[in-house]
Amino acid sequence: MANITFTEGSGLQNSIFGKSQEPLKLFIEKRGESFEQQSMLPQLFHMSGSSHWAEKFSALTAMDGFRPVGENGAYPTDGQVEGYEKVLEHTTWKDQFALSREIVDDAKIVDLRRRSAAFVAGYYRTREKFGAAVYGGGIAGQTALTFREQSFDIAGADGKCVFATDHPSKSGGAAQSNRFADAFSSDALMAVESAMQDFRGDNGEVLDVSPDTIVIPNDYTLKKAVFAAIGADKDPASANNAANYNFGRWNVVVWQYLNQYVSAGTHPWILLDRRYNEEYGGAVWLDRVKLEIRSELAGNDANLWKGYARFTAGFNDWRFAALGGIAGATQLLS
Repeated sequence: MANITFTEGSGLQNSIFGKSQEPLKLFIEKRGESFEQQSMLPQLFHMSGSSHWAEKFSALTAMDGFRPVGENGAYPTDGQVEGYEKVLEHTTWKDQFALSREIVDDAKIVDLRRRSAAFVAGYYRTREKFGAAVYGGGIAGQTALTFREQSFDIAGADGKCVFATDHPSKSGGAAQSNRFADAFSSDALMAVESAMQDFRGDNGEVLDVSPDTIVIPNDYTLKKAVFAAIGADKDPASANNAANYNFGRWNVVVWQYLNQYVSAGTHPWILLDRRYNEEYGGAVWLDRVKLEIRSELAGNDANLWKGYARFTAGFNDWRFAALGGIAGATQLLS
């Protein structure tokens, strides 16, 4: 069932609009459930509820680990250093649509459903567009995003763009890159995967990053390259059809909403570790208030349906993903 809460004005029960309430509520719920099933957001964000006006994310560096002490040796004391912090504040989102008394009087079912369908589609499309805009800002190298006249902080916890060539270490270690120039190919896929597997924590420790998802816009050249690289168990480019290392290892997300946030003529692609993202919160989506819909009478005899929600999204730990196909970024393949 879709995550939608309904309330109904007391003056509607005995009015001409009363008979339209339950059928429209059922229709809206079914449309909402359909959009939730089709959404790409759960594959690209760590989805979480929230009970505060904002949420703070922080991390601790890994411990040094066990040491040999010899027989009856003393226990060494291990420690951790606090990493970078990130605060995400919730934003309120609203919309409404009206049903005239004439439409209900004349039982124009098509118009009733069309308007309610457009309303709920607008909500879920807004969520999808906002998520794509957050990723698109990262692809463009931005730390701030303007979406529908509202400003959003999309920097990672280290203050850098989530995809950067110079992510700093809190403990003074070497800077790291997750922004690469290599256009998509089978070799580039393996090179970026290997680079991600060697991402280090702030203490220089090797992390358990293991990318499993390829994210691309709806770009036919990228789709052709991706499925040529991973779609067969043999390598068609080799004379003896050697085994294809990339076959059967990847989940592919083709996100058409990303297209409008990608510069024309560019072909960016993202590798993402969904497990790491869930455990450590790389790309984070927070729902403070799920969609609430209120039906009420207006002074002009119209039936107003008002929608209210609070949510936000942003980036925290950059290590969950890497970006390829960006001119001027770190080059992996010669």
